[in-house]
Amino acid sequence: MLMTKAQPASVAEILVEEFMAPLGLTQAALADAMGVPRKHVNELCNGRRSITVPTALILARVFGSSADFWLNLQRRNDLWAAMHSPRELQRIARARPLGVAA
Repeated sequence: MLMTKAQPASVAEILVEEFMAPLGLTQAALADAMGVPRKHVNELCNGRRSITVPTALILARVFGSSADFWLNLQRRNDLWAAMHSPRELQRIARARPLGVAA
């Protein structure tokens, strides 16, 4: 499994720097637009909450983007984290290929 050593931009960084800042959105304003508690947005902005499918759909609607965009950001970060976690790498190494013919 090959993956870059450089950590991808976090969902929080993209949300804050590429979406909220250019629009001058506060966390409270985004929470209102999303119809979620401000705590939900605060946790997204501080990297303490992952993007779920419903959240991706809401963000896509609010920003005129796609749910796939948000889910791919989350997936890329999750994959990078797993590939750079000694614990997860040990778990992966214990898996045995089945040798199933194509």
